[in-house]
Amino acid sequence: MTRAVRDHVFYDTAVSICATCFRRVEAKIVFQDERVLLRKRCPEHGPEEVLIADDVEYWRRARERFLKPSERPLAFHTPTRFGCPYDCGLCPDHEQHSCLTLVEVTDHCNLECPVCYASSGPERRGYRSLASIERMLDAVVASEGEPDVVQISGGEPTLHPELRSILAAAMARPIRHVMLNTNGVRLAAEPELAAELAALGPGFEAYLQFDSLEAGALVDLRGVDLTDVRTRALANLNEQRVSTTLVCTLKKGVNDHELGRIVDFALEWPCVRGVTFQPIQDAGRNAGFSAARDRLTLTEVRRRLVEQTDVFRAEDVLPVPCNPDCIAMAYALKTAAGVTPLTGMIDPELLLEAGGNTITFEGDRELHGKLVRALSSGHSTGDGARRLSELLCCLPTIEAPTELGYENVFRVILMRFLDAHDFDLRAIKKSCVHVVHPDATRILPLETYNLFYRDDLERTRLAPLREWAAT
Repeated sequence: MTRAVRDHVFYDTAVSICATCFRRVEAKIVFQDERVLLRKRCPEHGPEEVLIADDVEYWRRARERFLKPSERPLAFHTPTRFGCPYDCGLCPDHEQHSCLTLVEVTDHCNLECPVCYASSGPERRGYRSLASIERMLDAVVASEGEPDVVQISGGEPTLHPELRSILAAAMARPIRHVMLNTNGVRLAAEPELAAELAALGPGFEAYLQFDSLEAGALVDLRGVDLTDVRTRALANLNEQRVSTTLVCTLKKGVNDHELGRIVDFALEWPCVRGVTFQPIQDAGRNAGFSAARDRLTLTEVRRRLVEQTDVFRAEDVLPVPCNPDCIAMAYALKTAAGVTPLTGMIDPELLLEAGGNTITFEGDRELHGKLVRALSSGHSTGDGARRLSELLCCLPTIEAPTELGYENVFRVILMRFLDAHDFDLRAIKKSCVHVVHPDATRILPLETYNLFYRDDLERTRLAPLREWAAT
């Protein structure tokens, strides 16, 4: 008797949520036609199939090999009662501390972007008080001790009437790196603002929204052509030598053909330390979003990046061990002689324990510890005392000239934020990009905050789900 053979390879089970009712559902991960698919079924709303990767080899390697022991926060903030993701705070079931923590100081914004996960806009006029923001900053410090990166965000934080005091409060705390997340509108109009940011000194960085070099894509993503605004904002930052990261929200068929051009453009500006590419997350304001039509997976972004630029090869873009499902990174050395990718020079086996799932520390434990930190998003930080040699010493074939510093680093980060469609509990538990709740008592993964805790969602969406989970 000949048995029928399935058209896919079953890889593993998973826990996801229904994209309609947000209840936890069982799922399975399968390989089919060189793709990784998440298949789930809600008893009420039926089956759903979501593409989570289009490169089986990279996806398996990231999941099975690029793992390190989880690093806990100094304290957890909520008990585990209903099960993930209904207990965020962080609860003891979470597996990763905060590599990057957002402090949202306002919901007000001077744009109304169609892809805004926070649903910010001109109509939302509220500003959090300086006292409440300081409590939020203190919550991060209490959780992390010396937080790696804290990002002042919004809304549009440059509109806050106490912006200077907010930045001063952040810089006064033992935070290794403070970022200001901005759409650049004020920076374009007010060169003196860039000068004030420069005065904050080492340890500060602008996180400048920069989605496209094409007017049509900007209108699709931001509702208005911001070409001139972004260029003037960047010019002002460059004039003041303010370390800057360009952050690009990606939408399939809109700006995913520009990754290489954006990297090449970024390399022309001395102040730019790198580019972060974030595929669109279906949370907040995304009218007409189609998971099948508009979603970009991390592996698709990685492939497009490699195809569109000569700077990085596939082996230069590695999974980040703290959350390999959702973050990949490439480091390069930028000097007058050109750009030299660094991550591709690492023997991947240095990161791995033969046959296991954790980072190995054979030989020089300190060296391997530095290497792991070099491949975590927290190592995006830099100050006057921190030399590039701290990164380069981890790479066996590179000698680190002492005159090189943070201005010689160029990094590309691919960061995927899960939503209700591709939600995978395993990746959520490893999330390391967090946001402080406005009540300053909780720190939550950005994904679950957008799905269950932002604005009134804790009452309207989460409360019924907790009742369901309890029964």
